[in-house]
Amino acid sequence: MVFKLENSVNQRILVPNNYGVELFVKREDAIHPFISGNKYRKLKYNIEGAKRLGFKKLLTFGGAFSNHIAAVAYAGKMFDFETIGVIRGEELRSKIKENSTLSFAASCGMRFEFVSREAYRHKHSESFLTALRHFYNDFYLLPEGGTNTLAVKGCEEILNAGDVDFDFVCSAVGTGGTISGLINSSKSRQQVLGFPALKGDFLQEDISKFANKKNWSLILDYHFGGYAKINIALIDFINQFKKDHDIALDPVYTGKMMYGIFDLIKKGYFPDKSKILVIHTGGLQGIIGMNKTLKQKNWPLIE
Repeated sequence: MVFKLENSVNQRILVPNNYGVELFVKREDAIHPFISGNKYRKLKYNIEGAKRLGFKKLLTFGGAFSNHIAAVAYAGKMFDFETIGVIRGEELRSKIKENSTLSFAASCGMRFEFVSREAYRHKHSESFLTALRHFYNDFYLLPEGGTNTLAVKGCEEILNAGDVDFDFVCSAVGTGGTISGLINSSKSRQQVLGFPALKGDFLQEDISKFANKKNWSLILDYHFGGYAKINIALIDFINQFKKDHDIALDPVYTGKMMYGIFDLIKKGYFPDKSKILVIHTGGLQGIIGMNKTLKQKNWPLIE
């Protein structure tokens, strides 16, 4: 991928001295204005592969405020691909203009196929994909969230030579591709911690398919009830974190992860003098949609 990419930097976060750890955030969210964080990493080699194989269309899947849908739409615009988004929820068909993510994707030229939630559960089945190919002809398939072997290869490039001194590497986890890449490029003495945004322990098997080391574990206590579920305590934490450190966090992934890390620091989870690197995987475009929901609940907004 040849568009301008900023280098990510490790920004230090001040932690009270009595906790005895050092905390840094790798600002992957700042590497590109529209394809930031892990989405750039996941798409890099997939776009190259699609070009090499002669594909003209990219097809992928996502929900109403999917970071992946927004990123694929913009990448398609940049690299002359038609893009098709299979969207969970038929009711969204008439709400594109009201939805910040879908309206952005549409402005980049993405076409949508809205399906029921029941049908969406079968998106990996051969009959589902055959029907899509019959309608849209040939396309390069990107899985939901973008995780495949080429995506993991891209995520292996997040860590660099300057990160070898960290004891812990932390990442939010959605489909498992980002943490798999981090595990593969980490040093065996480093511990890689994943903070799933979804409820449950089912990701262990998915990550094990791609990860080539055993130096990782999932912290399952900070999903806040499940995917896109939040509460006022999390909103307050995200807003205070931005005020203190001038770093925005999203409420679905990075906000929950950072809340968990701070909680673990306070509980003494990390040994004294630990150096912790937190990967900011982007996802900030979803804040607009979440704030719309929060406003309807008369809750505080994410600043």
